[in-house]
Order: sequence, then structure tokens, then C-alpha cells
Amino acid sequence: MAELMKSTGLTSLDQLCVQTIRFLSMEGVQAAKSGHPGMPMGMAAPAYALWTRHLRHNPADPNWINRDRFVLSAGHGSMLIYSLLHLCGYDLPLEELKNFRQWASKTPGHPEYGHTPGVEVTTGPLGQGIANAVGMAIAQKYLADRYNTADHKPFDYTIFTISGDGCMQEGISGEASSLAGHLGLDNLVVIYDDNEITIDGATSLSFSEDVAQRYRAYGWNVIEVVGDGHDIEAFDNAIEIARAQTDKPTLIKFRSHIGYGSPNFVNTHTAHGAPLGDDEIKLIKKNFGWDPDKSFVVPDEVAEHMGGCKAKGQAQQADYQRMFDAWAKANPQLAAELKDALAEKGAIEPDKLPTFDPAKPLATRAASGKTLEALMPGMPLVVGGSADLTPSNNTWFKGAENFSKANRGGRYIRYGVREHAMGAIMNGIAVSKIVRPYGGTFLVFADYMRPAIRVAALSGYPTIFVFTHDSIGVGEDGPTHQPVETVASLRAIPSLKVFRPADANETVRMWRYMLTHTDGPAATALTRQGLPVLDPAKYPAMKDFDKGAYVLIQADKPDVLLLATGSEVQLALAAAEQLAGEGVKAQVVSMPCWELFEAQDAAYKESVIPSSVKARVGVEAGVRLGWDRWLGTDGEFVGMDSFGASAPFKTCFEKFGITADAVVAAAKKSMHSA
Repeated sequence: MAELMKSTGLTSLDQLCVQTIRFLSMEGVQAAKSGHPGMPMGMAAPAYALWTRHLRHNPADPNWINRDRFVLSAGHGSMLIYSLLHLCGYDLPLEELKNFRQWASKTPGHPEYGHTPGVEVTTGPLGQGIANAVGMAIAQKYLADRYNTADHKPFDYTIFTISGDGCMQEGISGEASSLAGHLGLDNLVVIYDDNEITIDGATSLSFSEDVAQRYRAYGWNVIEVVGDGHDIEAFDNAIEIARAQTDKPTLIKFRSHIGYGSPNFVNTHTAHGAPLGDDEIKLIKKNFGWDPDKSFVVPDEVAEHMGGCKAKGQAQQADYQRMFDAWAKANPQLAAELKDALAEKGAIEPDKLPTFDPAKPLATRAASGKTLEALMPGMPLVVGGSADLTPSNNTWFKGAENFSKANRGGRYIRYGVREHAMGAIMNGIAVSKIVRPYGGTFLVFADYMRPAIRVAALSGYPTIFVFTHDSIGVGEDGPTHQPVETVASLRAIPSLKVFRPADANETVRMWRYMLTHTDGPAATALTRQGLPVLDPAKYPAMKDFDKGAYVLIQADKPDVLLLATGSEVQLALAAAEQLAGEGVKAQVVSMPCWELFEAQDAAYKESVIPSSVKARVGVEAGVRLGWDRWLGTDGEFVGMDSFGASAPFKTCFEKFGITADAVVAAAKKSMHSA
């Protein structure tokens, strides 16, 4: 095994540090009896070089705003980043490495944002990390354009990511990398762990493309590090070249060996996703001259050397702070703006909120666009975009310039037909904690974005997903574009707020809420078709929009409750009027955001949906899934139980039986059952 210790560019102390990273990684997996040891073993040397020689970071302050960012896109190799974090001096004690993948540990199976100090984004779903890194690079470029001056540069950090063959095979990486090349994001460096192994076996089973050539075609600078995984000097040179690169992101293709150092499992899929076993680990240690009977050992010289990252980072941040103070003194208005942004002060002045005339019907997608027109000029740290559907989504606002290679200050991102990447890129922008992203597409294409939406909800990213064309109201485009099941599927995602506003004025309130709350992601469901505009003077309870549901028409001891969202609120109102003519008292409830309503106290929920009233009707131009929690055993539902059809939207509503008359009939049926 002596030859395995020979790496160009590493001293004997460096080698000892690399071995420590490898051993901690494989021991953590072994202790958990679960995990992926092979990738950390194969990438320990370049990762060590990156973190100790090139990465600008301060373990004493993981949130330093000008730190370089590191994303482990190959998140299954999480013991690599945990070992690095511990050894470099982050608040991650050795005990946490011993508790890898255990309950309440800070070392979950895949890295999680906000859970472990030093973890920048949640990774694990392959390819998400690369796309996040693209968003992080966009955010840095935007911040640099807004705040950097000729004399001072508060934002000049670089984003590094380690990605594997799995990331390269997932389609999202292609979408995101294509856009990164188009935008010339030269602050982005992707280190491709080319170990030629996946869970199934050799990548040659299913993957034979030339990744380097693909990235050159994307417009990237590509550096191929040869040397069979040993040439760390060449890797160091590649990092320096990447840092000096202008106008292009860089891919460093590094040929590594999964399970490096293991006599029996190196370069095999066995090392990918399972513990190596106690016997193999002892053999590896023995071959490297370590005591095979001791685990989780950090030699004193390794602790001192790698722990020096903290002092180095503190000195770097102190130098930065002196520069930042000088910048703030020279640019007080920008400094105040940045301070407010970091403090999450996102108040909206009431007089900036538009109001809409009840006499003029308006689609909620159009109302959304008009709201953005009113608010965005005063919110310079909010950036928009769309996946090639700008005119339909109404996501562009007057005066917004395109973010591009030539214009880093543009506030509108043209994502192209890349929904999956758009979602994950927005997540990467959101973790800047300064720039707030929103991006639009048709609601039916939320399925393309679902992994990114799910990760945003899991991680608490304040990303705003703008979805329009929300139901069979899409009309002539037909069932392929009519998302009858999509709202229900989004509501199934924990911690995602799903808004389906009833009219233009609810849409304004929706945007006010989303832009002033940063406790997680939000998704909208906006109409293509025009809707009547509710008059707040007639319906004063609209002030309770932020509670997720409120009573539009109050009834004293109601006979039936009519519960509706979005475009179907108008049907509930019309049905209530018909029922009143027949002596039936109906209480009409608008439910724009179920998640907010569920968070209210029991007394408020009882005032909106009184438990004593068993006769209830839910009205929504989608599937019933989820509605039974509100309808109870005697409730009826007016909506969809099939896919839609291609026809004018009014015909669709009529033929599928989503009408005021149908709501009246359902109310009577529910009253009879109750």
C-alpha cells in the first residue's frame, strides 16, 4: 500500500491529514452500519487541498457573508464534508461523527441546510447541488454588481461544488450547466469526481458520453486532471486557473478511485453504498501504519494543522471587516439597505399595494403581474424570472432588465425551457439570505420542478414558485395542460404554503404575505381566465387573508357551509345567493391557503368552520384529495374526478359540472345527509 500514499503535491503531514479524513469517513459509516464510504475515500485528497489551501472560510463564523461556498452535490458522500467540518474547526464535535445517521445528530445521512454548521444547502437528490451552485453564483454576481465599487468589494466569493457521475447523469445538471455557461458564471467551479462507479456497477453499463466535451459545448472552461487520482499539484493548479477564469464557469474533471485505499473494494460498486466491514477497515489501517484497533483517531499534528483553518479564516474575515467598514462609511445608503436585508426587514408600505376595481374582472395571473409592477421598483433585492413563459405568467415587471453575462444587475432571469433547473437555481439564490427569488411557469409543470420544491420545503428556503394556468380554466390547451391534481399534490408537501387566491385583491394580499415572510417556500396557483373582483368594502373579512381562510358571507346559525378556493369562490357566492332565495342560510368561506389556516388557533378555526354545522360543500376545480379534512363525513365536493378536456374554459366548467347550480344541489344533498 506504500504506493497509495504517494501523491504529487502532498507532504507527509498532508498525507496524514488525508488519511484521517478517509478513516473518519469510513468509520462513521461503519458505526452507523449505513452510508457511502467510497466517495469520501476517493475524494479525500482533493477535498483536503481545496478546504485548506483555496477555500476562503471561517469556521468560527459559518455565516460570514463573503465566505467561499462549498456544495457537496454528491451528498451521499456526506461523511466527507462532516470530516472536513470537524477537522477544520467548525462546531461539529467528534461525537457527532460517531453518531452519523443517528437520531438528533448533526450528521444526517445527507447534508441538510440549517442543521449542520457549514453546510450551505441540502443535497442528496443528485444534481440538485450543481443547480443550487448555479443559483448561488447568480446571487453573488448580482450582489457584486449592486454593492461592489472600484475601491471596495464586499462580495467577491467563489462557489465550489463536488459532483459525481450521478449528478452528471441527472437531467437537472444539464439544464443548470447549460444556463451557467450561457450566463458566463466565472465564479462557479464544479469538481467532477470521475470515479466511473455507480450503485449498479461501472458507469459503462449505461453512460459512455464524454462529459468534458459536453461541458465545453455548454461554454465552460474544462480542465482535465490526469495522474490517476494522485496529482494534487495539478489539482491545485486547476483551482488557481479556475479562479482566474473570466466569462466562463469551470469544470475540473478529476479521475478518482472510489474506496481509495481499500485492498478488496477499491474501484468497485461495493464501496459505493455500504459499510466496508470491520475486517476491511482494520486491514486498511494496518496497511497505512495505523493502529487497527483504534477508531475515530485524530492525530495531534492533524488537529493542529487543519484546525489552523479557524485562525486563518478569522484573520481573513478581520481583514474583510476593515474593508467592509470603509465601504459602509463611503456608501451609507447601500450599507443600510444591506443591513436591513440581513435582518430580514421586508416591510411593504401600504400605499404601494395596488387596489382593483370590482367592476372590472381580472385573471389572478394578471393581478399578480400588476402587483409586481407596483412593488418591485421598491424591492431591489427581489429578482424574478420565468421558464420561457414570461408573457403568460406575467412575471416580468416594467423596467426589469435581463440578468445576463453583460448585465449582472438585471433583475429578471430568462431560465429558458428548464423548469427543473429553475426551481433548484432559485433555491441557490435564496440561500444567499439577501436576494429573494421568484420564478414562474404553468402549474402543470410543477411536476418537472417537484424535487426542487420538495427540497425547498424540507430546508425552509424562502423561494417563491409562481404557477399560473391553474385548472380546467386553461381551456383549449386540453388535459395535458390542465392541472386537476397538481394543487392537491403540492399541498401534500410539508412546510410548503400553497396559495390559490379568489380574485385580484386576494392576489395582492398573497404577494404581501410572501414577500414579507421568509420562513419557507410558497407556491401560487393563479388563473388564466378573468374573475370577478371582490370588493373589500363589501367583504371586510378579507383583512384576515393572512389567516389562510376567512368568512366572506357570515350566516347566523348557518344551514350549510360553502368552502371554496380560487376561481370557484365566485361559484360559492352565487350558490349562496340562490340558496338564500330558497330560505337556506349558507356561510361562504374563502380558503386561499390551507397551511396558514391550519396554523391558526382552535377558536379562530371554529369561527370560520363551526363544528356544529355538518352540512358542507367543498368547491375547487381540481380533485377531491385533501378536502375531506374540511368536509367531514356528510360533506359534498364539487370538482374534478377525471382529467380535463380541450374546449373553451366555460364549456369545460359546464360539462364537468362545476357550476353554481351544482353547488346548490350539493348543498341540499349534504343538508339532507346531515
